[in-house]
Amino acid sequence: MKDIIVLGIESSCDETSVAVVKNGREVLSNVIDSQIKIHEQFGGVVPEIASRNHIEAISRVAQKALEEAGVDFEDIDVIAPTYGPGLVGALLVGVSYARGLAFALNKPLVGVNHLEGHIAANYITHQDLQPPFLCMLTSGGNTQIVYVKDYCDMEVLGKTRDDAIGEAFDKVARVIGLGYPGGPKVDKLAQEGKPTIDFPKTHFENLDFSFSGIKTAVINLHNKNPEINKADLCMSFEKAVTEVLVENIEEAVKQTGINKVVLAGGVSANTHIRSEFEKLEQKGIKIYKPDLKLCGDNAAMIGAAGYYRFLNGDLSENTLNAVPNLKIGE
Repeated sequence: MKDIIVLGIESSCDETSVAVVKNGREVLSNVIDSQIKIHEQFGGVVPEIASRNHIEAISRVAQKALEEAGVDFEDIDVIAPTYGPGLVGALLVGVSYARGLAFALNKPLVGVNHLEGHIAANYITHQDLQPPFLCMLTSGGNTQIVYVKDYCDMEVLGKTRDDAIGEAFDKVARVIGLGYPGGPKVDKLAQEGKPTIDFPKTHFENLDFSFSGIKTAVINLHNKNPEINKADLCMSFEKAVTEVLVENIEEAVKQTGINKVVLAGGVSANTHIRSEFEKLEQKGIKIYKPDLKLCGDNAAMIGAAGYYRFLNGDLSENTLNAVPNLKIGE
């Protein structure tokens, strides 16, 4: 079978990334141009600024990705951009660039769901991983348990009813003065603390999540007692949200009979979450985690997901547009 070379393009938020991926599993290059330093001064991502920086970076990043992979545009078989979910202006930069390339080069265009990309990061890290499995998807905008029945057949079993877990991390970090990006900074400080505080956890009869209560409790406690030990506060917060994730994934395993679980999304880089999920292996649940460099937004994961969408015949028209609120399964 002929090798299939995919050019993955990611621009859903504040990372401009282009990657060259072979056969969905082998990364030939994965160039990421981060805007974190630009947005730090604002305490979060400013959509208009993000879009402008994507425009400035996209061609340069693509050229660098090709050079690092040792290929040129003619060697590319499929062009796969993220088309949602994400910031609409940011998405449009990657989608428009991909559409132009596909038209000019007469190459197939395959739009990729950003969330499927996060899941596919595990195919790069774990060459032996195949569906079916459960995925604990945690990011700045999403918290979901996804039943991955096949590479392109997925069902959401549970999702957040309010804040995504990454959003809760960022808000806690902002209130206690850690700044942006919040998740890594809370994680780092938590490693110096102890879980001395019990925070309320919200449970539902199904597999849904809620993090607004925990987030609000952390904020109220800090506001009442600004001198509180911030390391202990962060560790207690992490412990509470992680317990909710673990309890729900254990219930999902029980309901489905699937004892293979993968982590995905930016928050899957969290030290405490990774260690607590690893403990599930003692209960006979196999845990897969993406490499840390693949947890955040990157184009390699998009290229991997695009490969399987291409094999499935899911080609996009050259009228492909950004869908900022795209869901899994759409």
